[in-house]
Amino acid sequence: MAISLADINALRQKTQAGLMDCKKALTEANGDMEAAMEILRKKGQLVAAKRSDREAAEGCVLAKVDGNFAAMIALKCETDFVAKNADFVALAQKILDLAVANRCKTLDEVKALSIDGTPVPDAVVERSGVTGEKMELDGYNVVEGEYVCAYNHMNQNFLCTLVALNRPCDEAIAKNIAMQVAAMSPVALDEKSVPQSVKDAELAADIEKAKQNQINKAVEAAIKKAGINPAHVDSDDHIESNMAKGWITPEQAQLAREIKVKVAEEKAANLPEQMIQNIAQGMLSKFYKESCLLDQAYIDDSKVSVAQYLQSVDKELTVTDFKRFTLRAE
Repeated sequence: MAISLADINALRQKTQAGLMDCKKALTEANGDMEAAMEILRKKGQLVAAKRSDREAAEGCVLAKVDGNFAAMIALKCETDFVAKNADFVALAQKILDLAVANRCKTLDEVKALSIDGTPVPDAVVERSGVTGEKMELDGYNVVEGEYVCAYNHMNQNFLCTLVALNRPCDEAIAKNIAMQVAAMSPVALDEKSVPQSVKDAELAADIEKAKQNQINKAVEAAIKKAGINPAHVDSDDHIESNMAKGWITPEQAQLAREIKVKVAEEKAANLPEQMIQNIAQGMLSKFYKESCLLDQAYIDDSKVSVAQYLQSVDKELTVTDFKRFTLRAE
């Protein structure tokens, strides 16, 4: 049967699919609008299945505040071109609006919602059919508190943060903290919030670093004492290239290799345990200062911590929770 342009346009308005896709679907469905919509929906599923092995590394991250509740979500795709498409962003916004309105706490709860009768996962699949790219929902995070704030970095939809505070404050203050979270990527609120497993792993790594630093210092001192520039023998590749350049002799190269092995073994066997522990604890304290939001140096005044900045505004003011999500590799 003949398919009218009006029907094609009507189907396109309902599905946002391409004109030719709409015409083909209507032709296959003998003009039945609902059947054509189902055909396009299945096509979307087919596209999603075909591209399931592709990485969805681009996308759109949005955040929203509603009273004392704030949420963010990421709708991922494959290319920046699709990520900036108005209909793609609109779908992400619809999903976020629904999630906030329903006070969803998890991504599974979001996926259980429906947009105009269409389950959220199916709506994502349908959009995948329109764009021909793999899409997936990710990065759903929530904060709740006496005062909450959301921040979309540069309004570019690739990095969003949420912050909850224990009491109302000026919006600019909350935004400053949300920007701090965006810029400094803290891993925890404060030292108490760092999981014990993370503390243990950091301390173990710091102990090994402290030991290696002490060994390296001893080796470097011994090489200097032998009259050799440590920079010329800091790796086998450098030793070979510097011999070729005439900067060290073969005898010096051999001596340096012998010193590195002998002194490293001797130093490793005689490291003061308490000193190593003290150094490692100092490194762990630095980790807390750099990685815990309230302990971090405030980005607008490095002389004070975030906690001190908040207390300068209100002695009782503090952050109770935060979330951060980005599509960019860091």
